Amino acid sequence: MRKLTRAFAPIVFVLSLLLSGCALPMPSSSMVSMDELPAYSDSAYVEIDGNQPFFTDADKQETEAFEEYSDLDYLGRCGTAYANVGQDLMPADGEKRGSIGQVKPTGWHTVKYDCVDGKYLYNRCHLIGWQLTAENANKQNLITGTRYLNIEGMLPFENMVADYVKETGNHVLYRVTPVFEGSNLVASGVQMEAWSVEDDGEGICFNVYCYNVQPGVEIDYATGESQAA
Repeated sequence: MRKLTRAFAPIVFVLSLLLSGCALPMPSSSMVSMDELPAYSDSAYVEIDGNQPFFTDADKQETEAFEEYSDLDYLGRCGTAYANVGQDLMPADGEKRGSIGQVKPTGWHTVKYDCVDGKYLYNRCHLIGWQLTAENANKQNLITGTRYLNIEGMLPFENMVADYVKETGNHVLYRVTPVFEGSNLVASGVQMEAWSVEDDGEGICFNVYCYNVQPGVEIDYATGESQAA
């Protein structure tokens, strides 16, 4: 098992360029033309490239558990988080989540709306969920995300991976890339990719984009400010 911080930060800049219509290659062959994605319309996520992740053949041979996190960029924003999730990375039986309230991701505001489940608009969203790698206050793994992104967008995919690993003991390549447009402090969404290694993607295989939106609320992604729609 290994835990590393890697210079994935260029992915953030590449995705910023992609949002302006330029298609450039990214590390580990992850590339998506974000300008081709549909605008949000009631669904918390949309499939990318036929739901097939961009892992290379070499990536798919990895059977050692690891987790790797990008350096923060010049604005303090997270980049790609990448792991090969196995049971040894997951929280131990009975382990409780630690505090993450001390981390203030870019664009963070504490604000409530009656239309939001739990009232609070923003959550500190783990790129790689706590149930997968037991990371707590890791500022390289936490972004400002809406409650809707966290619960309706990302959580079902995290649960799918966690359940599979617990049941099979296999590994799942798992990569989450926050997508920032230009110099925005709040991500427009996140790309989530996963592939189960030992069964060659039979158990887990997805490539989706989850929208960082909140129905009933308008968000200024440049600053994180918001208002009721």
